[in-house]
This record gives sequence, structure tokens and C-alpha cells, in this order.
Amino acid sequence: MTISEQQPLGSPFSAASNAEDVMAGVDLSGKTAVVTGGYSGLGLETTRALAAAGARVIVPARRPGVADAALADVKGCEVVPMDLADLDSVRRAAAQISDSAGRIDLLMEVAGVMATPERRVGPGWESQLAANHFGHFTLACELYPLLAGAGGARVVLNSSAGHTLSDFRRHDPHFRTGYDKWLAYGQSKTANALFTVHLDALGREDGVRAFVLHPGKIITGLQREMTLQEQIALGWVDDRGNVVGAGFKTASQGAATGLWAATSPLLDDRGGVYLEDCEIAHVSAPDDAMDAGGVRAYAVDPAAAARLWDLSVAATGAAPIGR
Repeated sequence: MTISEQQPLGSPFSAASNAEDVMAGVDLSGKTAVVTGGYSGLGLETTRALAAAGARVIVPARRPGVADAALADVKGCEVVPMDLADLDSVRRAAAQISDSAGRIDLLMEVAGVMATPERRVGPGWESQLAANHFGHFTLACELYPLLAGAGGARVVLNSSAGHTLSDFRRHDPHFRTGYDKWLAYGQSKTANALFTVHLDALGREDGVRAFVLHPGKIITGLQREMTLQEQIALGWVDDRGNVVGAGFKTASQGAATGLWAATSPLLDDRGGVYLEDCEIAHVSAPDDAMDAGGVRAYAVDPAAAARLWDLSVAATGAAPIGR
């Protein structure tokens, strides 16, 4: 991927499109998908849409009992216990998936945390970076043989316009010198984008293509660690929790871009690009507002992506992938 490839290609869909629009006529019979966070919010909408199209859907879940209840009426769906912030748990989940699936056609990494209080996990890692990036990085590496064996697999990661808040902080990725929950979130979303760029570069010869996206502004469980007063102050909701902010999407609309990334023939022979509103996003200027759309150049820079990949391999002990 080069930054010059971050150009809209004329998608027939838009910010108003929903999951049903994007999946109309799509047949995923015989395909296997893995959807992290696939039992709530955008993940649940994604799981339902993929299953309705005929896919077998495996949902790694930190709360497997809650996931089982949420997915009880979804045919062709199964739950595997997994905590993204615990790499041993990620590896156990990957082993369980590998034992039951001969191939993976779609890896949808939808789960995430946002603006959490300072927490340390594993060897003292900042928890948003650990869950949003290191956990998903490790899962993709562990499942890579099943992706490569599928012959045309796609990996789709949910990033956010929040990536505009922070480049990857190589000097202090774990905020040892002072914690800011929004900068930590922004860094983790930039990491999602950079991870995708290099995964696509490594995987394309095996037919594995990767995409990253901003799903739009949606009120889901992602905001669970923010107080109502914080959300009111940001103009997202009123004092009863009703969405009042401009430009907010429904959960189905929020899931649409990921589903488009997973299934659109327009993206055949493409990868390593950042998407929004069911389209390839433009590169935004450094001083553009977050809500103006687009992706910062630092989040799709191949050299930065390669550096983050090496750092992530060293941190997680993930096995090399690609040829």
C-alpha cells in the first residue's frame, strides 16, 4: 500500500447505508468468519449479517455467557472464550478455533475499548494498547495459517477517527510519564491502522488482504467507561442518554463499512487501505478536524507500519507470517 492508493473508488454505498444494504445478494455459504466482539454493538450486527448470508461465525468473547445469550437466535454461530488483554487467553482461543476450523475466510476484529481509566495488564502494558492492538495482532498472527489456507481471505480491523488524536508514541507507548485516556485511545487506533498496512504487505502473496476502517460515530457499549456527564459535555447525548449529536449512525449503519470491506468485489486486489462510509478514505491534513473525515498520513505510512510490526512481534512473541 502507498498513500497514493488512499483515493475513493466510486462505491455505490454511503454513510447512510446499513448492513442489509451492503449484504444484499451476498452469499457466504461454506465460508467461515471470526468476529471479535461479535455479541454486542457493531460486532453483533456484523455477526448477524454474516450468519444471515450463510457463513459459519465464530465469536471469541471475554464474557462467553453473555455472548451465548446474545447469539442464542443466530444460526451457525459459536462462542469461544477469549480476553484480548490476556495473550495466553488469545492463544488458547486461537488454538481452539484452529482445532475446529480448517480455514478462515474472514477475520473481523471489531472488539475494542475506549477512554478507559489507567490500567496495566501483562508486563505492565497500557491496557487500551494491549486490548485494541496487541491482542488483535496476536490473534491474527496465530490464525494466519488458516487465513493463508483459505485462498482469498480478508482481515478487517475497526479503527476510529480517534486515530487523529495521536500518532504511535514510540518514545512512550505505555504512558510511563503520565496517562491521558484519549491519547491512549488515539494511539491504539493508529496502531490498528498501521498493523493493517503491514499485514496486507506480508499477506498479499498468500491471498490475505487487510483493511482498516472508521465505522462512524455510534453510541454502543464502547462508551461504557465514560460517564453520562462526559457524553453530555461532548454533545453526544442528552441527560436521558438519548443520542442528540449530529452525524451519529445506527449500529447497522456502523457495521456497514466493515461488511463492505469483507465482501465487496470492488476491493478485490486491493488492501492496506483505510475506509469510512463504505468507501476508501482520503488522506486528511494534519490540522483537519476529527469529524472532517479521512485518515492521517502517519496512520497509513508503510515505514511506520513496518516499525510497529517489529515492535509488536518483540512484545508479543508472535510467530513470523508471510512468505
